Amino acid sequence: MSSVAADPALAFPFIGGRPCLDFVATLGRRHATPLERIPDPAALSRWLSEAGLAVGEEPVRVTARDLTDARALREALHRVVRAAMAGREPEPADVELVNETAARPDLAPQLGPARWTAQRPARAALATVARDAVLLVGGPLLERVKKCENPDCSLLFLDDSQARRRRWCSMERCGNLAKVAGYRSRGRAAAT
Repeated sequence: MSSVAADPALAFPFIGGRPCLDFVATLGRRHATPLERIPDPAALSRWLSEAGLAVGEEPVRVTARDLTDARALREALHRVVRAAMAGREPEPADVELVNETAARPDLAPQLGPARWTAQRPARAALATVARDAVLLVGGPLLERVKKCENPDCSLLFLDDSQARRRRWCSMERCGNLAKVAGYRSRGRAAAT
């Protein structure tokens, strides 16, 4: 039985709309007691596969060093995106880490059953994620990145709704919880 089956909270939320935002979500509950969804190299390998960033059918071989580098990149990405969303300059060390990672050879797209190729798949996948962040933060889509309005959620997402009024990371995850809470609150108010 996998740890994900034992604890559904460890399932990866792929609702950010961009690989870099989905990667940032591998640390959940940032506003409270953080939930580490990539506690070991096997979990990072699983994330890479589920994110569609694996080379071939085999799991990506991830070392302890890859995991350490991935977590450092994830936190730098989070800080860079949040600073950009707030119109602030990000920390130079975070920018340097993101840029260094993005400058590495990334995954090369392939036609056929193997979508990607790389000599060092884990490092290449992280470079691909870092490049996605560079393009997001430096491009016009940044203004559409939002933080979920559920106070118990810390996920960032790209608002791709037509009206640009999306408030929740997803309706299934947080939107329905907010609607149920509002309904119950209105019911209590009407009863008094």
